[in-house]
Amino acid sequence: MRLPACPGLAGIRIAGAGAACMPASAKVSAKTPRNSLVTTIMLSQQQLKQQAADAALAFVAEVAAPDVVIGVGTGSTADLFIDGLAAYKGRIRGTVASSERSAARLAGHGLAVLDLNDVDYMPIYVDGADEIDDHLHMIKGGGGALTREKIVASVAERFICIADESKLVAQLGAFPLPVEVIPMAREAVARTLRLLGGQPRLREGFVTDNGNVILDVHGLRIAEAQGLEKVINDVPGVVTCGLFALRGADVALLATQSGVRRLEKPHHA
Repeated sequence: MRLPACPGLAGIRIAGAGAACMPASAKVSAKTPRNSLVTTIMLSQQQLKQQAADAALAFVAEVAAPDVVIGVGTGSTADLFIDGLAAYKGRIRGTVASSERSAARLAGHGLAVLDLNDVDYMPIYVDGADEIDDHLHMIKGGGGALTREKIVASVAERFICIADESKLVAQLGAFPLPVEVIPMAREAVARTLRLLGGQPRLREGFVTDNGNVILDVHGLRIAEAQGLEKVINDVPGVVTCGLFALRGADVALLATQSGVRRLEKPHHA
C-alpha cells in the first residue's frame, strides 16, 4: 500500500497499515512493538506559555462576578492570558492593565480597561516573570513595564505568576535586573549599581510608559532579594527595580512537559 506523502517523515519508519503522519519532532521509542507506534511530542515554549495562561483562567472562574476587576500584567505569557480572558467579557466589571500594550490588547477583545484610581480592590493580578525562585521572589521587567506591574499588583489580594518551567531558578540574577530610572539620574544611579557589584547597561532606544529609561544590571547573584530590593529602590533617581520580593507571587503556575506545576507561598510567610 502506498502511504500518503507526509511532510517531515524522511527517515521515520511507520509500522502498521493504519499509521498516521507524525511530525518530524516526534521521537520513536526504541522498544516500539512491531505493529504499533509510540511517540513523544515535546511541547514548544509557546505551547508551555499557553498551558500556564490557561491554568490562570481557573482562578478567574473562581472569582468572576459583575463587580469584579482583574489585574493584568505585561509580556508574551500575559498576552495569552488576555486572549483567554476575552471569554469573560460581560461576566466581569473589567480589568486594570499594567502597560499601554496590555491595555490595547484588552480593549481589542472588548474588555473594559479601568483606571486604577477608580479601583480599590482586585482579587487577583496575573502576570509572568523573567525569573522566579522557590520563595516566589521574582525578577520582572524584561518588557519594561515593571513600575506599573508593581503598582497594579499591590492592589490585588493575590499575585498569580504564570510562566514555563525554565523561569524557575535556584538563585535570582542570571537574567539582568531591570531598574527604571529618571533620565537625568541615569549615570548617578549606574555608579551606585556598580558599587553593589552589578554591571548596568542602558536599554538602548527604549522609553517606559512613564517616560523613563531602564538600566539592565548584569552580573548579579542575588542571595537576599528583599534586602537588595530595598537598597536599590532607595537610590535617588530610581523609580523602582525589577525585584518583586517584598511583594512576591502568592501562587506560581509553571508549565512543564508533564503538566502545570503549582507553587504556593506558605500562609505564614
